[in-house]
Amino acid sequence: MSKFENLDIPEASEYTLSPENSEKFTSSPQKAFEKPKTSDKSLSKSAEIIKREKLVTCNNYASMPTVLCRAEGVYLYDVDGNKYYDFLSGFSSVNQGHCHPIIVKALTDQALVLHQTSRAFHSNILAEYAEYVTKLFGYDAMLPMNTGVEAAESSVKIARKWGYKVKKIKANQAKIIFCENNFWGRSIAAVSASTDPTAYDNYGPFVPGFVNIPYDNIERLEAELKDPNVCAFMAEPIQGDAGAIVPSDGYLRKVRELCTRYNVLYIDDEIQAGLGRTGRRLCVDHENVRPDMVVLGKSLGGGVYPVSAVLADRHIMDVIEPGTHGSTFSGNPLASKVAMTAIKVIEDEKLSENAEKMGQIFRKGLSGLDKCVVDLYRGKGLMNAIVLNRNVDALDFCMRLKKYGLLTRPSHGNVLRLAPPLVINEEQIKDSIEIFRKVVDEVKVEMRKIVVKSAL
Repeated sequence: MSKFENLDIPEASEYTLSPENSEKFTSSPQKAFEKPKTSDKSLSKSAEIIKREKLVTCNNYASMPTVLCRAEGVYLYDVDGNKYYDFLSGFSSVNQGHCHPIIVKALTDQALVLHQTSRAFHSNILAEYAEYVTKLFGYDAMLPMNTGVEAAESSVKIARKWGYKVKKIKANQAKIIFCENNFWGRSIAAVSASTDPTAYDNYGPFVPGFVNIPYDNIERLEAELKDPNVCAFMAEPIQGDAGAIVPSDGYLRKVRELCTRYNVLYIDDEIQAGLGRTGRRLCVDHENVRPDMVVLGKSLGGGVYPVSAVLADRHIMDVIEPGTHGSTFSGNPLASKVAMTAIKVIEDEKLSENAEKMGQIFRKGLSGLDKCVVDLYRGKGLMNAIVLNRNVDALDFCMRLKKYGLLTRPSHGNVLRLAPPLVINEEQIKDSIEIFRKVVDEVKVEMRKIVVKSAL
């Protein structure tokens, strides 16, 4: 009997993937892995834990076959004793590096004093946190929330109410424009805005009043903004889940100009691209743009606690009144202390500047990768991606990276998102580039073998 009986996910050393299954990964990731051919009856620690997990958890993730147990800085460690570079950073939630001692100390110190009150009462930390954040980012007010999707959905609620109260849109007629291939979560509102069938299939009926247009298309945006019922346009300054899609130079400035012209709120989703990730405090800072609302999340909690926020000026934020919006854990003392500390770490350690410098080195290294394996690379700062040739199995490529000590995973078929913690140094970046080169060389040799074999 196979040691992976009843398991769909193999160990790295025995990983196989067929071309047919590679295509399946996009629509049904959990079906992508083939069961390995082995007669070994023993289970590694990783395989045993994966098997136990599958029996008692919802099957909503097709995780890579790696069981992590420890982390520090840019490194992850698995239960089988292997060490890896982390090139996902918890989907950019660990910008400050794993287990940052200053953030962990803030978390533990505050947890021993006061960690939760609910907003039924005031705490001595929330005001300090809100004052710090609003001053740093230049907005009048902050709405504290917990997760990115909560903050993004809160911005949608605020925009709709602003549309009715301020812009005087007729009741229930407000529209919000989103971009194709956007991603801001998995709530019903988020999937209603999605153009990805894996996100919205079988979850209808959907939230009305959501309009999708192509990303980085100013002409189409202006055409939609002319509708007087449009109250907001929400977009990522770089599309993260879609694979670090960077818009044309000047796109964000034109968005700002058009939203101002047509009296529409510009909502900037900085959940992934913000807080130093692209080499600036906010990604929109690359074009000196000031949106009407900014949505923050992920690394706002330093990777140790879920924290998110919406920033806006009073004339927008004050449409929300007591009792009309809230969350049990939003703005709790623990979240407030962690978020304030997490931002200070980014500022004090100049992680935005490091992301800018390391990103330039990294992309220069990627530029030398063989075109028969890597079609293109793109990104800003340490928010990058490579697009593999369609003849390359993306999952196989990731498993080869893992073999050499680097972890990431495919996104949308043949795209690999590459986002290490912002504390990564030049030696580590160059070591990572060498790993990519090794894997590309390996894959190139395998591809040549296939060509020769097919020609015989």
